Amino acid sequence: MIEVAMERVVKRYGARTVLNGIDFQVEPGEWFGILGPNGGGKSTLLQAMAGVEPIDVGTVKLSGKPVGEYSRKALARQVAVLQQDALPPVGFTVQEVVEMGRYPYQNWFGDEAEDAAALVDRVIRWLKLEPLRERPVDALSGGERQRVALGKAMAQQPKLLLLDEPTTFLDIGFQLEMMDRIRLWQKECGMTVVSVLHDLNLAAQYCDRLLLLHEGVIAGIGGAGDVLQEDLLERVYGTRPFVVSHPERGVPQILLAGGVHDE
Repeated sequence: MIEVAMERVVKRYGARTVLNGIDFQVEPGEWFGILGPNGGGKSTLLQAMAGVEPIDVGTVKLSGKPVGEYSRKALARQVAVLQQDALPPVGFTVQEVVEMGRYPYQNWFGDEAEDAAALVDRVIRWLKLEPLRERPVDALSGGERQRVALGKAMAQQPKLLLLDEPTTFLDIGFQLEMMDRIRLWQKECGMTVVSVLHDLNLAAQYCDRLLLLHEGVIAGIGGAGDVLQEDLLERVYGTRPFVVSHPERGVPQILLAGGVHDE
């Protein structure tokens, strides 16, 4: 497990401040969700956690160590990133892509101290990718491709998994399947998960805590019941929602009213 700490983080692109004084902590083993409108800095925040986006002010720490002090391979052994379209068509097979997750553990010759074949096979079977093992990734459906991307991340054996809107292009069934598999994996390994999500209802069902980002600052942070408040959501998203309780899980769920009404 790994702890994430963002301390007074500021990120600018030219004259535009994308993140302004961001300060929070993600506990080890927690699933932490980042919400907010488009252009509010969500993906930039995730990239700063991953160490791929330098910040202008403040500190990003993983388990007490600034992320910039990790070597690239050492960081890759700690952190995996799963994006909404993580696997562009490249001609590799499913087996080859999952095996790419072992790169952080290989030497210059592509060898590992221990044979990872059993781990790769276990990941492929767990994700039900066995029939697709030799198929090129570019021949797969969107849902299958995301399962392969998840398999690559699993083979990496990270302590921190960063999800950047991984369900955006998936239908409802595949969205739930993806989130359920990540939850099972997280519980089995004690992994910390941080996810950027557009779907507030999915976030409420799967995340332990939520952060609502608006125009580069934290508008709300806490449990789903604390953050998914009608007045707060209206202020951030510019539309009035209805917040109801999930009939089975009891977490807040969002219903939207109609759009523009003629007078």
